[in-house]
Amino acid sequence: MSMESKGETFYPVGALEDFLLQIGRVVEVAGLQIAVFRTSDGRIFAALNQNPHPKGGPLAEGIVSGHYLYDPLYDWKIDLTTGLVQAPDTGQVTMFPVKVEDEQVYIAAAALQQA
Repeated sequence: MSMESKGETFYPVGALEDFLLQIGRVVEVAGLQIAVFRTSDGRIFAALNQNPHPKGGPLAEGIVSGHYLYDPLYDWKIDLTTGLVQAPDTGQVTMFPVKVEDEQVYIAAAALQQA
């Protein structure tokens, strides 16, 4: 069951406890593979599970340190708060709004439909 907030539809993707600290997990929402990360301070981030590197690849297997994701194939450093690839590399990861209510994690659908 989805929920409305600020004109956006949020889809439930699992219980907060399902998302382990610093471990990526892939969920499917609206036909897209979304990598969900929980940082060591408990914040949840959701990104399209697609590396912005020209050769592509998944992001969910990356290593989370602080609010950064180190992708598993090219060791690119990605800021989970903005989706920006850090210098010397460049690129942008598609990020999705997330909220946690009653120990459930939700991802915004409006952003999904634009991806």
